[in-house]
Amino acid sequence: MPSIMENVTVCFGDINITSVNTVRNLGVISDSALTMEQQFNNICRYGYHQLRNIGHIRRYLTSDVSKSLVNGLITSRLDYCNAFLNGLPQTSINKLQRIQNIAARIVIQISPLSHITPILKDLHSLPVKHRCQFKILMHTYKALYEQVPRYISRTLRSMGSETLVVPRVRTSSYGQRKFQCSAAKLWNVLPAHLRESKTLNIFKMLLKTHLFSSHFGV
Repeated sequence: MPSIMENVTVCFGDINITSVNTVRNLGVISDSALTMEQQFNNICRYGYHQLRNIGHIRRYLTSDVSKSLVNGLITSRLDYCNAFLNGLPQTSINKLQRIQNIAARIVIQISPLSHITPILKDLHSLPVKHRCQFKILMHTYKALYEQVPRYISRTLRSMGSETLVVPRVRTSSYGQRKFQCSAAKLWNVLPAHLRESKTLNIFKMLLKTHLFSSHFGV
């Protein structure tokens, strides 16, 4: 069913502004249905291009140099504004996970058929899903300790004992992806000692260890 906002034109002086299905802001492509499909496709297209380039020259590189290339060209793109991707279907997240998996195999120089879990574990790399959660929880800590603009801090409400109020939402697809909802849910399930970290650096270190241990069972 077409959207009621499709093909709408607004006249502003001598300028005609026509509605579009996607918009780019700070490098992030959002679509009218908030599926982030275009953003996923854009990251994948860029990622596979860079993976081919690195793969062609990998045998001439040391392990440390290949890690630096992957971190600079691939991982940085996967992490950019990835908080927007939290709560999206796992099938979409899997598109980005495949890129991380291929990058890890290139760094280690191992067969594409090898199991990826021990490789990511050896590289101490968080999977894409947990990287999104890591970003949200870092923003949450900063918001609670007033290290971000006030308009972000005001979206979170404490319910005591270092836990947050999970707001009611009308829709499961959009509402639960709102920062104040996803942040509260992720924050409340963290161990108490982690939520009570005294500094951002301590919280960052403990959070990565916690997410890594939760996924890999170590």
